[in-house]
Amino acid sequence: MSLVMHGPQQRAWVEINREAITQNTSRIIASLAADCQLMAVVKADGYGHGAVTVAQAALKGGASSFGVATLAEAIELRQAGIKQPVLVLGNLLEPEEFRCCLYWQLMPTISCLRQAQVANQVAATAGTALAVQLKLDTGMARLGAPWQEGPDLWQALGAMADLELHGLYSHLADADQAGSSQTDLQKQRFEQVLKQLGDIQQRPGFCHLANSAATLADRSLHYNLVRVGLAIYGHAPAAHLSQKLNLQAAMSVRARVTLIREVPSGVGVSYGHRFITKRPSRLAVLGIGYADGVARLLSGRMHVMAKGQRLPQVGNITMDQMVIDATDLPSLQEGEVVTLLGQGENDQIGPEIWSEACGTIPWEILCSFNHRLPRLPSSQDH
Repeated sequence: MSLVMHGPQQRAWVEINREAITQNTSRIIASLAADCQLMAVVKADGYGHGAVTVAQAALKGGASSFGVATLAEAIELRQAGIKQPVLVLGNLLEPEEFRCCLYWQLMPTISCLRQAQVANQVAATAGTALAVQLKLDTGMARLGAPWQEGPDLWQALGAMADLELHGLYSHLADADQAGSSQTDLQKQRFEQVLKQLGDIQQRPGFCHLANSAATLADRSLHYNLVRVGLAIYGHAPAAHLSQKLNLQAAMSVRARVTLIREVPSGVGVSYGHRFITKRPSRLAVLGIGYADGVARLLSGRMHVMAKGQRLPQVGNITMDQMVIDATDLPSLQEGEVVTLLGQGENDQIGPEIWSEACGTIPWEILCSFNHRLPRLPSSQDH
């Protein structure tokens, strides 16, 4: 693979392979039942990939709607020309927020009767019905009404003349664990509510429970809509799900070698001299650091890819720079590009490698890259 070059002005950047997002979305949809749709979750700026870029690529792959966390994220999609349904997953409280939903034709999540009353009053004043979805807490203890209140709350919302109920959903707390009894319990609670609503001819339009893990793990959790985040970006939420579909990572992080220096044995490198050379060494400085999103916790625990070879990072990662040991790659020159994360020439490093080293999760790694790093198209995009 020929790594794309973006000019000498870029010291480091994030490359986004839009075609990978399109293909991942298409493959996931192909694994669903024929009547099940896919909501692409593009919150947190599309998990760091760029929300608009991801939404456009996911649409091409067959996504029918989008999930975001905040009003600002939803409005960004509308301003970019995205016309499909957008569900705001975060909690809204103020009348002005519901007025924004009306203006931009967004669907807020309702978690309690008080919210619904505010939303209904705003819609009544505007003379325009507001589409909403009701969320139930089946075991996450975060947003959502208690699941036991689901049938009564659904009927109460249905009686509000200016609200249009478009869906009922909940969120799984433990779906990435194989054979989770918690997931089984949440499924039972969700289906109990659906049965009660069915008994009174109040079956919701869209019913959704599955995140990426549940989507990959169990078709019985799909209902007629799945909310997929991590998987459309090319990553399985857990190791035991990694072989379910052939997903391709969409993000690569690259940096340029800004300086190469030769040092003797016994030289301390970077702050605190946590690394001391044990041989005459050829050190390469990269123009990327923890202010860009490469966690300082990765110091001495990560490798980069250059010319088909992995090279260790040495010394403490600093705010704007890091050092790699290029002694075993004498052909590496100043100005050349190395890959920190994602797809290299004949190798790849996934976010799970970094997250294991940092004691965190892949989601946090992908969302961490600072906007000081420009998002640029991959050379694999057509």
